[in-house]
Amino acid sequence: MTVRPLHDRLIVKRVEEKETIKGGIIIPDSAKEKPQEGEVIAAGNGKKTEDGKVIPLDVKAGDRILFGKYSGTEIKVDDHEYLILREDEVLGVLEGAKAAAGKK
Repeated sequence: MTVRPLHDRLIVKRVEEKETIKGGIIIPDSAKEKPQEGEVIAAGNGKKTEDGKVIPLDVKAGDRILFGKYSGTEIKVDDHEYLILREDEVLGVLEGAKAAAGKK
């Protein structure tokens, strides 16, 4: 099953941060905060104005983004968890994130 976002909405997959242990303390998964960084999986066509014009989105599929801690709505599709956000909930786009991820 696939999901296609409408209008100015985005489907985002959270990017899990690599676990680093400082001082030998292991934090259980239930105590960890969910990451506020994700990869855009799909984007809608854009926001419609009152006169019917469509304003295209600044964010596109494949972009790495930052979003607020309590932003969006969590959904589960085929045992994968995603987040649906409006474009105005995106705080910023991580530039060069693809290049940095590929070098590691």
